[in-house]
Amino acid sequence: MPGEEIYHLSVTELAKRLESKKLSPLDLTHAYLDRSQRLGARLNAYAHLMPETAIEQAKAAEKEIQGGHYRGPLHGIPYAAKDLLAVKGLPTTWGAKPYADQVFDYNATVIEHLNRVGAVMIGKAAMIELAGGMGYRFASASLQGGAKNPWDTTCWTCGSSSGSGAIVAAGLAAFAIGTETWGSIICPSAFCGVSGLRPTYGRVSRYGAMALAPSMDKIGPMARSAEDCARIFAAIAGHDPKDRGTVPIDKGAFTYSPSMELHSRPLKVGWITNAWKSLAPGIAKPIEAATRILKKHFSGVKDVALPVGPWEEAGSIIVAVECAASFRSLIRSGRVSELTDPLGQIAGYVNEQYTAADYLQALKVREIVQKKMDSLFDTFDVIAAAAQPVPATPLTLNLETDLTFPDPLGAIGNICGLPAMSVPCGLTEKNLPVGLQFVGRAGDDFAVIQAGRTFQLHTDWHKRHPKIH
Repeated sequence: MPGEEIYHLSVTELAKRLESKKLSPLDLTHAYLDRSQRLGARLNAYAHLMPETAIEQAKAAEKEIQGGHYRGPLHGIPYAAKDLLAVKGLPTTWGAKPYADQVFDYNATVIEHLNRVGAVMIGKAAMIELAGGMGYRFASASLQGGAKNPWDTTCWTCGSSSGSGAIVAAGLAAFAIGTETWGSIICPSAFCGVSGLRPTYGRVSRYGAMALAPSMDKIGPMARSAEDCARIFAAIAGHDPKDRGTVPIDKGAFTYSPSMELHSRPLKVGWITNAWKSLAPGIAKPIEAATRILKKHFSGVKDVALPVGPWEEAGSIIVAVECAASFRSLIRSGRVSELTDPLGQIAGYVNEQYTAADYLQALKVREIVQKKMDSLFDTFDVIAAAAQPVPATPLTLNLETDLTFPDPLGAIGNICGLPAMSVPCGLTEKNLPVGLQFVGRAGDDFAVIQAGRTFQLHTDWHKRHPKIH
């Protein structure tokens, strides 16, 4: 069986070993399954493990690789998918009690793409109920309870891709698929010290994924490195006729090879001066160190301010209205009362009170900020800031009262559908991870990947991992 170091190897490194037959997909899958069975429940990381499916897929991968049919860098690599992605014949609970027994008879497009490249699915990742669409006060708003952060199990992993963050950080799978409507890839990646990519809106099909706010929902990878995220994104990106929200064929697909970076452009980076009102002391030092690295290794780093406007209010209205529409039958039937979180039980009724005029006004605000950001990206290739202004928070914290701060970058990034990547950039005095975030122009996912990859060529924070026994 593979040794302990295997659990924290990158997809890129695992792929080399699998392709050269130095490592067997079956041994690797057994190793991750054993670790997941041992630690997964302790961290509330999984909605459910799928040992039978995983072993069957690993055997198929092994047979193909042995026979000389290698499908590429994800072939034989074990992963977990957030439990809002449909997997044929298996429960897809959306993290919520009213859907605990829900089973679909088809796969989400993302799952089909990963099947096609020979990835091995070992489980469904736990998540915040309904991806937090109804709002929630506590980290425990999930069928599995609060996801515990592998760096400090008294702390949370952040929502709504809470299990995905725990799984990658704890080395329970080589990568995980998360989703973001507003912060749900960037925040868990930052809190858990992993690399996460929020793709441009429409680059990855949402067919077979739970709809929360259809004009803002995005699916993306969480992994060890920016390079890993690029390889996974290349497998799942592309136009899908089953999801009319996907971008056209010529703009959808993404290809990646390390040689692309040799010919890539020098990136102009804008350091955002008004992303956060203030940074927690433990965050400020690593971020200062990260800016020094950026200034040393990127051609031009200049300060830039985000446009000021009611972006968060507009984003909140769009999410609230679209969420109320997505879960209309749950709200109207009264079954929303079955949700775990006290806020989730009532917020749907509040969301229904917004008017069509409120929603249309919010869409007009979206158009204004999209134009403003387009002109900002005429000057910069990527803009950068701390991924979160605080480190991982205690599991018991009341999120509604004690974790509220203005987040104009999260609002702008998500209502404009911009790609973003969070990469680890340090640790606080209490050994909690700190994330650095890059945001790019819509469609320029390669720029944020290149920025994350360049940062990781000159740092080793992405190679650190928590000690778990």
